[in-house]
Amino acid sequence: MVRSDIKFTYEDYKNLPESETKRYELLEGELVVAPSPNEQHQSVSRNLEFLLFQYVKDNNLGTVYYAPFDVHLGENVLQPDIMYISQDRRHVITKDEIRGAPDLVIEILSPGTADKDRGLKRRLYARHGVREMWIVDPEAETIEVARPAKSGFETAGVYKRTETLVSSVLPGFRPDLREVFQSP
Repeated sequence: MVRSDIKFTYEDYKNLPESETKRYELLEGELVVAPSPNEQHQSVSRNLEFLLFQYVKDNNLGTVYYAPFDVHLGENVLQPDIMYISQDRRHVITKDEIRGAPDLVIEILSPGTADKDRGLKRRLYARHGVREMWIVDPEAETIEVARPAKSGFETAGVYKRTETLVSSVLPGFRPDLREVFQSP
């Protein structure tokens, strides 16, 4: 792979043609094309989003969004699989994008995105003030919960299919992880 010294800007990103099949992100000046998620990814995403949406709605806590929806953090534009923004932080929501850190971002690992999700995107979310990140591994059927620490995000817990996830951003939200990882 030939690496270019060309750095893309936010303006370059916004001028890309819309695509029904491609998801773009702008990470540290690099334009990244994310492959379409597979069926397992989509199933886990749907299940988790449904549980999260119901909890947030029932408790009037804020808003839940899912990809593709841009999150603008500095010169970076990311598209987390799922995100939650509390009522107190609604000011970051605009018509076209989120302009600032969501309270919670959820990245669901796929073979083509796992390294970036666990590495660069995790660092960017921590650097820009995301309060909690979940890294969902559909293959291992685990959810890692990470929270800010002095040097970035620190793992607060890794929850298996049979365990109860604990979130500091959503106290009282206790999703049944068997439902999250349930096949259609």
